[in-house]
Amino acid sequence: MEHCRNTSRRESLLKPKAVVILSGGLDSTTCMGIAKTQGYEVHALTFNYGQRHQIELQKAKQVAEHYQAADHRVVKLDFLKQIGGSALTDMDLTVPTTGVGEDIPVTYVPGRNFMFLSMAASYAEVIGATAIFMGVNALDYSGYPDCRPEFIHAVQEALRVGTKAGVEGHPIAVETPLLHWTKAEIIKKGMELEVPYHLTTSCYLGEEEACGECDSCRLRLKGFAEAGYTDPVLYKKH
Repeated sequence: MEHCRNTSRRESLLKPKAVVILSGGLDSTTCMGIAKTQGYEVHALTFNYGQRHQIELQKAKQVAEHYQAADHRVVKLDFLKQIGGSALTDMDLTVPTTGVGEDIPVTYVPGRNFMFLSMAASYAEVIGATAIFMGVNALDYSGYPDCRPEFIHAVQEALRVGTKAGVEGHPIAVETPLLHWTKAEIIKKGMELEVPYHLTTSCYLGEEEACGECDSCRLRLKGFAEAGYTDPVLYKKH
C-alpha cells in the first residue's frame, strides 16, 4: 500500500499543473475534462461574485470532486455584486428570455473575465502551473466582449510582460480550447470524453430545474439538439 501511495505521489509531481476556471457550467466542465485528458494535474478555481445563479458553486464542487482536482478554491468577489450593472448581479434587472440578439446583453458582467484571469494567473504563479484553462467561446455565445479572441490574446500578452513567469521566459499559457467551437461541437467533444454534464448547470436563474428560456438555456438546448444528444439536466420548459 505504501508503495502505491509513493508511486501516486511521484506521478503527481511529474504532471504539469493547470488552473481551471470552473463555474460548474457546461463549457468550464468540458475544459476540465480536456485538461485532465491532456495530462494536467488540475487545480480548480471558482468565483462567488454574487451571481444570482449561486447553484453554480454547488455544481462546481461536484465537478471538481468528480475529476479529483488536486485543489478546489472558491474565491469571494464582493465588488462585482456591489457595482451591479448586470442582470446576473443586480436583482433589479431582469434576465432576458427573448433569445440571443446582436447587442451585448444585460447578462454581461463588466470586467468579470478580466478579474477571473488575473486571479487565476496569481494562483498559477504561486503553485507553478503552466496553463490556465477557461471555457470562453466566440461562436455560440451571448455577445460578451470578453469571450472574443482579441481579449484572450491581449491577456496572454499581459501575462507575458507582467508576471515573473513571463519575464523569465516561460509565460503562463491561457488555454481556451472551446474558443472557436460551436456549442454542438463542444458537446460532442464532451460526450467523447465522458464529461459529467448531469452535474452541470447553465441556467441564469439558478434554480434546481433550468428555466429553458434564458439565453444560456437556449444556447445549451440548441447545442444538445444539434449534437444529437439529450441534455441530462431537468427543465421547466423545453
